[in-house]
Amino acid sequence: MIDFSLTNEQLGIIEKYKDFSDRYMLPNSLKYDELAEFPWDVVKAAYDEGIMNGPMSKIYGGHEHSLLDGALASEELGAGCVGIGICIDANTLALTPLYIGANEEQKKKFFGLINEVKGVAAYCLTEPNAGSDVQGIKTTAIRKGDKYIINGEKRFITNAEVSTFMTVFAITDPEKGSRSLTAFLVSSDSPGIEFKPHLNKMGQKASVQNEIVFTDVEVPVANRIGEEGYGFIFAMKTFDRTRTGVAALSIGNARAAYETAKNWTKNRKQFGRPIASNQAIGFMLADMATKVETARMITWYAAWAYDHDKKKLNKLSAMSKLYASDIGMEVTTDAVQAMGGDGYTWEFGVEKRMRDAKLCQIYEGTNQIQRLVISKGILKE
Repeated sequence: MIDFSLTNEQLGIIEKYKDFSDRYMLPNSLKYDELAEFPWDVVKAAYDEGIMNGPMSKIYGGHEHSLLDGALASEELGAGCVGIGICIDANTLALTPLYIGANEEQKKKFFGLINEVKGVAAYCLTEPNAGSDVQGIKTTAIRKGDKYIINGEKRFITNAEVSTFMTVFAITDPEKGSRSLTAFLVSSDSPGIEFKPHLNKMGQKASVQNEIVFTDVEVPVANRIGEEGYGFIFAMKTFDRTRTGVAALSIGNARAAYETAKNWTKNRKQFGRPIASNQAIGFMLADMATKVETARMITWYAAWAYDHDKKKLNKLSAMSKLYASDIGMEVTTDAVQAMGGDGYTWEFGVEKRMRDAKLCQIYEGTNQIQRLVISKGILKE
């Protein structure tokens, strides 16, 4: 029997995150879009109100959210502001390799640190010449006694300049290349780390991304996550868990844009009646509502499948990210169109939602790469 009803606990998650979004994110959304600054006040409030690190165990400061719980939460963050929301969700991305691969001593140390300072972490995988192609990573971590020496560059790293520590992926044997890819926990204030000025972007401006240069950065062997060569596995398992979060952020953003356009077109009168009653606009609203609902269903299904240890997790998580972020772009663009000149202005916020939606099609693997993942999954069946 198929049942789409949510538990009381899950309804409580939606209510909690919606309340936080309404009080802290929506009122600050346009401000941080204009300032293009990291929203430390909102992130600190997220810690104070139990919003941060939801999927992590309670003993590490989390709330033991299932992936479906996390999707419910991320949708409300996306409805508030995707730019601020990704500051919170990207922290989960960076902490996931620690959560799934580290030993207890590492978990106690680094989860304890991040919770104590109410900070954020950064996930350092992408490089100037290695984005979708993880096998192209050139950053090295060469072991010298009880330390590794890291040299290389990372690019488009979310939360980088504001992070307490970073999860850095590097190869430990240049001859083996990506087969030696390994994950390390690196303090962001380590000597030899240079953060280039954060990037000026079209959208999601509250979230900061930097290029990072590592020059002879010393990292203790004790900070290596798992064994050498396990980095690729940790990276892919992380994406299986986090892509539904990007999908849910996209859905929340699209839902909010649709609701703004719906209310605006119901109140905007031309030729003596609301423009929403005109078929041209009414059909747009119908399509927008349908797209939001269908994107939510594939995302819920992908998250549920992960929670229940079903097969095809890689394919389903890629499907949810692909479909929901594409729908997010379509719906926010239609919201701007339906509202005409008002939609194009800064005042109503839908043009920001359109700008924010675009990046969801790019990070955590472009949607072209998601199609590659899905096609490979199909051919393996």
